[in-house]
Amino acid sequence: MTDVLIVGAGPTGLTLACDLARRGIAVRIVDRSPEHPRTSRSKGPNPRSLEVLEDLGVIGAVLGSSAAPPVMRKYRDGEPVADTDPYAGSSPAPDAPYDRGRLIAQWRLEEILRDRLAEHGAAVETGTEVVGLTDDGTSVAVAFADGSRTEARYVVGCDGAHSRVRKLLGVPFDGETDEEQVMVCGDVEINPGGLDRDVWHQWFDTDGAVMLCPIPGTRSGWWFQSGPERDVGGRPLAPTEEGFRRLFARHTRLPAAHLTGAALLSTYRVNVRMADRYRVGRVLLAGDAAHVHAIAGGLGMNTGIQDSFNLGWKLAQVVRGRAGSELLDTYEEERLPVAAWTLDITSERLRATLEAITKPGGGLDSAVTPSMSGLDRGYRWSSLARPGGGDGLRSGDRAPDAPCHDAVTGEPTRLFQIFAGPHITVLGFGAGTGPALRAAASAHGDAVRTCLVHGPGDPAAGTADAGPHALHDRQGLARAAYGVRGDGVVVVRPDNHVGLIAEADDERSVREYLAALDGAREPDRVEWAGMVDGTRKG
Repeated sequence: MTDVLIVGAGPTGLTLACDLARRGIAVRIVDRSPEHPRTSRSKGPNPRSLEVLEDLGVIGAVLGSSAAPPVMRKYRDGEPVADTDPYAGSSPAPDAPYDRGRLIAQWRLEEILRDRLAEHGAAVETGTEVVGLTDDGTSVAVAFADGSRTEARYVVGCDGAHSRVRKLLGVPFDGETDEEQVMVCGDVEINPGGLDRDVWHQWFDTDGAVMLCPIPGTRSGWWFQSGPERDVGGRPLAPTEEGFRRLFARHTRLPAAHLTGAALLSTYRVNVRMADRYRVGRVLLAGDAAHVHAIAGGLGMNTGIQDSFNLGWKLAQVVRGRAGSELLDTYEEERLPVAAWTLDITSERLRATLEAITKPGGGLDSAVTPSMSGLDRGYRWSSLARPGGGDGLRSGDRAPDAPCHDAVTGEPTRLFQIFAGPHITVLGFGAGTGPALRAAASAHGDAVRTCLVHGPGDPAAGTADAGPHALHDRQGLARAAYGVRGDGVVVVRPDNHVGLIAEADDERSVREYLAALDGAREPDRVEWAGMVDGTRKG
């Protein structure tokens, strides 16, 4: 029996599989498609998803296969009227290393994640369709279309908007489909001399629109989006290569022959729907299986990736017996409100974009807002977010990055390098947190990585006594990012969200919070800043 069966091998399922596999969980991932798709439809990860991909160890491959979003060039009546860079003036910050997303074909991102999964000893099983689920309370029996069966301790449906898993569970997918807002999409080849590949071209005319964005890693490949051709009754026609050529020629005023090929043709209708629950017993939902929304802002794939990053560590802790199954309830508690917000913001941005393109110079940049980065999405309402916090930052918020130096070697490093990996992180700001850090490490072993953060004027910084994980916060940027005054402890969850911010002498809160995440464990005769072997001194 496998620990976790993942149904669906898109970015959501692959992110979850990689996260579980690196935690030592026996994972099986299946997909009904007979072969790995070559779809390029999703344009790429936003800044928060880039942070997730960095933690998974694939950021180098992603950056090497992707490109920064190009300038958007808007046309009216075939003539350029405006060039807009939605990210003009922005740059990486000490607490956020990615100030914009990256463009990458979805098939390439999936390939990178499959390669990473293979390094953990797992692979996608294609042509494997789930047709039945039976949850007996201790495991889930799964039936496949070929007549075979298997058992898993947990099943996660990452199988898209038409999720078979969701339908088998009988979970409603309430919402609406706008039959008026229709778009045709595909990957096209365009004569290399026909268009400048350094810009995202957007033609908006009174009788329709065509948008062409260069696909990174190709010489002449483009993402094609357009309003559909319609019949005499006004009904949208199915997309065809010849239809794409006609739309291309009509709006770009370039010869139709410049568009030399089209593939992966599809019709997109605005769907705004959400599952009313993400867990039914031992079966859970993630990504488009749980929520779909307007494409404005490009949050679809990103919301799924972030669902998986939230779920992976929780599922692993429950499977390993380090937490009760109630920890899985916090997945829905935290991610369902994010999905509801996503449905609202993408619908609002779609309305704003449709209004903007009626005016010369308006374009898809109207969909780009700071919230689309994903960096401001946190879980302050969560039962895992303990009261308290510093100046600005609160429990439940995304844990910020900060440049630091190794306290022993002096080499530059970052907080994200301390966070990276399948562990809980306990940061101690100030020497007074030493006892709490030692007790946490003793009680929880490899499940916890402790790190003492020395301030700019701390004389201990740079000495061998600093310990295996000690940083010198030379500029005070780490302390500023976390808003910690005096000596304080910050517990960072495995999904890099702040769980607890406490005073250095608040040993009870630190101990109890770590027990909630990793089970109650006794330290091996190490003080909890005032306690020895669980008994208060004096």
